[in-house]
Amino acid sequence: MDASSPRGSVRPEEREEKPRVHGVVVIAVPDEKGWRLAAFGEEGNAAVTAAAAAFGRSRDGESGVGDEDEEMEEVRWRERRVASLWSVAGALLVLTALAVAGQYCLYYPAAEMLREERRSSSFLLPLYQKASGGGGAARESAAGVKADGAAAAWGGEARENSSAVLPIRGSVFPDGQYYTSMYIGNPPRPYFLDVDTGSDLTWIQCDAPCTSCAKGPHPLYKPAKQNVVPPRDSYCQELQGNQNYCDTCKQCDYEITYADRSSSMGVLARDNMQLTTADGERENLDFVFGCGYDQQGNLLLSPANTDGILGLSNAAISLPTQLASQGIISNVFGHCIAADPSNGGYMFLGDDYVPRWGMTWVPIRNGPENLYSTEVQKVNYGDQQLNVRGKAGKLTQVIFDSGSSYTYLPHEEYTNLIASLRSLSPSLLQDDSDRTLPFCMKPNFPVRSVYDVKHLLKPLSLVFKNRWFVLPRTFNIPPEDYLIISDKNNICLGVLDGTEIGHDSEIVIGDVSLRGKLVVYNNDEKQIGWVQSDCTKPQKQSGFPFLLKRVLQNQLL
Repeated sequence: MDASSPRGSVRPEEREEKPRVHGVVVIAVPDEKGWRLAAFGEEGNAAVTAAAAAFGRSRDGESGVGDEDEEMEEVRWRERRVASLWSVAGALLVLTALAVAGQYCLYYPAAEMLREERRSSSFLLPLYQKASGGGGAARESAAGVKADGAAAAWGGEARENSSAVLPIRGSVFPDGQYYTSMYIGNPPRPYFLDVDTGSDLTWIQCDAPCTSCAKGPHPLYKPAKQNVVPPRDSYCQELQGNQNYCDTCKQCDYEITYADRSSSMGVLARDNMQLTTADGERENLDFVFGCGYDQQGNLLLSPANTDGILGLSNAAISLPTQLASQGIISNVFGHCIAADPSNGGYMFLGDDYVPRWGMTWVPIRNGPENLYSTEVQKVNYGDQQLNVRGKAGKLTQVIFDSGSSYTYLPHEEYTNLIASLRSLSPSLLQDDSDRTLPFCMKPNFPVRSVYDVKHLLKPLSLVFKNRWFVLPRTFNIPPEDYLIISDKNNICLGVLDGTEIGHDSEIVIGDVSLRGKLVVYNNDEKQIGWVQSDCTKPQKQSGFPFLLKRVLQNQLL
């Protein structure tokens, strides 16, 4: 080994096979003159730069890749990088959706099972159409303690007075449009009751004895003395509000007074109510209701199509709240009134028939009136805004009231709507001789249904605040849902002036505008929802859309 070479002697053929240099590493350090190459001076910098250039030329010559190829390769690399980033983002999004949906599929049935432990299946009730009359809504105008007491006797015995005008904000129709059948008593007997989301108390005409009752479709309910609710009962105290409480009285009296000056007076009773579950099983339930023995005003019109009122408000004594307080159902119910006049529709108690998808939900406004009310921003007729207050940012209260046959608008919106309809002349001319409703129009062509004139009118729409600031929420009322055909074959407006029933600033949505929609009242979540429906056949709803649920189940498995 040669002493001058630390690695020893190397043969010429070995030097020829020495590996090529594949890169140049340049190390630079700063000094007072700027950046310099480490271990080199100015000459060293130039030498290394030249060496690097020569290395680049040798690399180009060896590989055969020019500047254009390098640029194309760099473009492809960037495209692949962007595509990879999008793939990662998409995969993360899909995984997130699968995780959320998987958690929903896994835990939703468990939540349903927990709810099943405290309630039975939902109850389904049919709705029947009644002969529509010309009467309007009659809403309670005042409440207070009676000064003179009740005059009727229970079973012919004299009794002390504990009566009160109860804070019931319901509406009543002697010839209301829709009713359902309930079985009450032991043995259970059928009674036809008007479906009224604006009334707290369910009451039926009864023989206690009856001092003033209309001739109804069924015999009067006759309670036994043990069915009488005493004044100390919590439902009695809830209704009367401890007004004129009588500890020595033997019964709990009530009186309901409506804006049309009709009234119902009676006592509270407790008896069995039989309902059929969605699975076809019959259940006997404990139920507190009003036994009305003295009806006045329009409630005395005979023959009556119903035996009383079904109170469905969110008050403690309403039917849904009573059943929910016993753990029988969740405090949810709904009704679906068919748009087709030949069909009635249905209503349900419980949440088995509440759609999980496609519903529009709005919050229930808190208030002491136990009404299903919310707030709307705009009231439009087509593109025309009817409420000037809405332009100023003020909200209008909206009440969903199935006990009202017609829809009511505040005076401002009503007059603006009438002005728009009068501009339809000469196709539709106002006919003051038709007294069916306050505003009727005579067409200049034959009309068999409202669909024959639908093209001349525009839809009404109630515009609510957007959900999450982006999702619109609108209650649409097409012309066929606010018009009726009179006996003179005129087109009459089923929207009335709210001042007639004491609602100068509220909107009341009645049956005429609730048709063709499934409307759900969720007292547990404090919200009202709706979705378009033909209301022909109720269906139990699954927690997830079928196709997506099947895909998620396959992925999870």
